[in-house]
Amino acid sequence: MGHFMKPLNESEKNVILHKETEAPFSGKYFANRAPGRYLCRQCGAPLYESSAKFDAGCGWPSFEAEIPGAVKRLPDADGVRTEIVCAHCGGHLGHVFEGEQLTPKNTRHCVNSISLVFQPAPEDPASAGETAIFAGGCFWGVEHLMKNFPGILKIEPGYIGGQVPHPTYEQVCTHTTGHAEAVRIVFDPAQVDYETLLKGFMEIHDPTQADGQGPDIGPQYRSEIFYTNQKQRQTALRVIELLKRKGYPVVTRVTPATVFWPAEDYHHRYYERAGTQPYCHRRVKRFED
Repeated sequence: MGHFMKPLNESEKNVILHKETEAPFSGKYFANRAPGRYLCRQCGAPLYESSAKFDAGCGWPSFEAEIPGAVKRLPDADGVRTEIVCAHCGGHLGHVFEGEQLTPKNTRHCVNSISLVFQPAPEDPASAGETAIFAGGCFWGVEHLMKNFPGILKIEPGYIGGQVPHPTYEQVCTHTTGHAEAVRIVFDPAQVDYETLLKGFMEIHDPTQADGQGPDIGPQYRSEIFYTNQKQRQTALRVIELLKRKGYPVVTRVTPATVFWPAEDYHHRYYERAGTQPYCHRRVKRFED
């Protein structure tokens, strides 16, 4: 992950490597209220969601919980406190305190701003509709076959489900970022419902092929449904179960949506611009009308 982060400056080294503490109320994130995610400044690993942040009045960013597995606890050199470090690179973050009764979880991660990088949540394009996110092989083909469904307001290819911010196509193709190629669809629920789009998606790709579609093989080509609310999750599980009862050994994952990173411009409406047709996607009827 460190390959994608700038080298530490001297002030950052003092805190992250030498475990010094920045002055209270001096960091740029202690009062930040924007939605997004906080990453390790040294290696870029995701550490905290903004939804876990709260104002403890201490002058440092405070979080009631970390992203599972992201933070490691160590006995502090003072013999009293508990130090917290990035579980991936060991960079110093701050200290964790329990029993203060400040949050329902009764835990406060007190973190130096300088140990963090804030990743803002992308602007939500769904203000005019609902969002569906599907991954099922090369996003060129999924976009091409889904774009003409009724009620679609916007469709775009991109990357989701990984750990590296602002991934490029070349990085995703290395199989090291964790991302899937996907399409984000904004649709008008008054014209088409989520289940109709989902069933269409399950017909335009092969939901029984793991980590690939046709000749395209790799984890970025996995079959995955990224739900944006619990109703979508329930619908996805029900539709998958329906296909399994029909005899299809479905391998499609159902995962909560995370940050969606739009793909480079040349990927958008690729087949439409090229005047060709997908080579690994076609519609196969799997549901009754």
